[in-house]
Amino acid sequence: MKILLDECVPIQVRSALPGHDVYSATDSQWRGLSNGELLHLAVQQGFDVFVVADKNMRYQQDLSDRRIAVLELWTNHRPTLERHFQYISAAVERMASGQYFELTAPVSFPRNR
Repeated sequence: MKILLDECVPIQVRSALPGHDVYSATDSQWRGLSNGELLHLAVQQGFDVFVVADKNMRYQQDLSDRRIAVLELWTNHRPTLERHFQYISAAVERMASGQYFELTAPVSFPRNR
């Protein structure tokens, strides 16, 4: 899969997606573009998934006719995301064309002492 990380998504999330072609908006000279512009360019460039941490994306953009899937992360806090790379990877693997999926924070249980 060809995956685009939004500018606000830490670049380290790339490590959660081995075996995929992962690009960052900051790598591709798309820094500072609006999400609408990024979506348009991503579709033109053949991206399959757009990973964001913007909670308002689904309300700000018309996603009804897009083929690109959008994965919304629950946070953009790098250390938190790094602890849950398997969770992010599993979500990407389940994404279908045109789907919008909000990935919520994983449930963690206290350790027995």
